[in-house]
Amino acid sequence: MILVMKSLRSLIRKDDIMSKLLYQLDSYLKEFECQIIEVDEEENAVVLDQTAFYPSGGGQPCDIGVLKGESEYIVKSVKKKSNKVYHYIEGMLPKIDEKCKGIIDWDRRYKLMRTHTAMHILCGVVFRDYKAQVTGGNMDVLKGRMDFEFENFDKDLIEEIELKVNKEIENERDVEAKILLREEAFSIPDLIRTKINLLPEGIEEVRTIEIKGLDLQADGGTHVANTKEIGTMKIVDHKSKGKINKRIYVEIN
Repeated sequence: MILVMKSLRSLIRKDDIMSKLLYQLDSYLKEFECQIIEVDEEENAVVLDQTAFYPSGGGQPCDIGVLKGESEYIVKSVKKKSNKVYHYIEGMLPKIDEKCKGIIDWDRRYKLMRTHTAMHILCGVVFRDYKAQVTGGNMDVLKGRMDFEFENFDKDLIEEIELKVNKEIENERDVEAKILLREEAFSIPDLIRTKINLLPEGIEEVRTIEIKGLDLQADGGTHVANTKEIGTMKIVDHKSKGKINKRIYVEIN
């Protein structure tokens, strides 16, 4: 979101990452205190001791915002690079050990949270009612697309899926993030919804997102706390990408 398939790659072993990833258990954290622990002049980027900025991954775009320290530094992009989370700065870099306050562009982040959770509802409904696995997907602010293993696909089915997704949104289901030990996570049936299991080898902990009563998946992205926050989902287009590969495009209002 996901997405479901790619976001498994955004799950990192706890001992391998240099920064504490604050967004993993609190998607609503808008501001946070941090310290610069590494400066990369060639990349014009910094690494923080802890961060609430979501790095691009799993089909979900990165957060943007600012770091306020001795000056105000614009964070124009955030990416994982090896075992580090790089915050790419526009212009002058802060200094090593400089203390800052990170401020997320909340309007953008919240729209991405709404979109991501809506995509999980779409995946949950399609898996529950049609047993179709995910074969691909991507998202942006208030829009996205997802590919499923469907043989037959028509206008009536699309309308039926859209109706069911919006019904689940209206059900005001709570959404909960947890970090589980690998053994516990893999004991959960259907935790991996992709055709191919993309969980990195050697990962010791797995982050899960549960939409209570509907869906439980391994996932690394940010989400709303209740489905009522999403709004409505509209399927705006669909197309065949192969004999058993069908694509759905959605927008969130």
